[in-house]
Amino acid sequence: MLMEFLNFYLIPGIVLGSIYALGAVGVTLIYGVLRFAHIAHGDMMTTGAFLALVFVHGLGWSVPVALIPSIILTAILAVVLDRLFYRHLRKGAPIVMLMASLGVGLMLRSAVQVIWGVDPIAYVSGIQRPVVYGEFRIFTRHILIVVGALVVMGGLHLFLTRARLGKAMRAMSDNPTLARLSGIDTDRVVMATWVIAGGMAAVAGVFLGMDGHLHSMLGWHVLLAVFAAAILGGVGNPLGAMLGGLIIGVVEELATYPWIGTAPLLEPTYKAGVAFAILIALLIWRPTGLFKGKVL
Repeated sequence: MLMEFLNFYLIPGIVLGSIYALGAVGVTLIYGVLRFAHIAHGDMMTTGAFLALVFVHGLGWSVPVALIPSIILTAILAVVLDRLFYRHLRKGAPIVMLMASLGVGLMLRSAVQVIWGVDPIAYVSGIQRPVVYGEFRIFTRHILIVVGALVVMGGLHLFLTRARLGKAMRAMSDNPTLARLSGIDTDRVVMATWVIAGGMAAVAGVFLGMDGHLHSMLGWHVLLAVFAAAILGGVGNPLGAMLGGLIIGVVEELATYPWIGTAPLLEPTYKAGVAFAILIALLIWRPTGLFKGKVL
């Protein structure tokens, strides 16, 4: 019973939570610096996943290797989208930016559907067997996802706390007006924010594709959970977003565990409702999240 819990619920929850954490960090960085909820983030994750597919199927690269150009291309895409759309609307009301991001997301999703179609696609075909140690079993892809997420998030933490540009991003997130008066190059900070958020979206999207199949609604289906993770950790707090992602992912998976008898507490089809329930509860009782971030 314990090994079943570990193999089929806890480990998948940690894997899913790691992916949510990567997406939530991008969302929280954009909100912290630019003060708007980026609805297109899920579709940016989808785009990054399909960009990696080009190198996997087209050039025969392995998924971890294809992740590198996917990160670069998605980061460039994020900057281009900012220059084409968001930059001109930045001084307007936040609702205008939010609606613009919804439109951008629809455009990205449509582009994916036109180029790659709407049918599910896998990076690697065939049956993938887990590595077995006695009763313990784990898939290689799950190890890669968790380790990769830890490396990326650890690198981001070092960048935000040690690098000069990272400290400038934190300063602008805390007080944009004071940051400008202090001589911080805000345009450079905004570009760095989009580069990092785009790169993180690519990693999250590729990891989602590794853990299942690619389809045009890939990122959209997890967007609510990503936002719930960002709010749970405290919007604008990257470390909180990481923890929030892990909590949401684990709780979603554990909600399907048969805690009483043999019937699951919640059918797997409805486990996404867990993120929605947590989101509503947080907005009512603790809108600043666990680490007292900004209020939406």
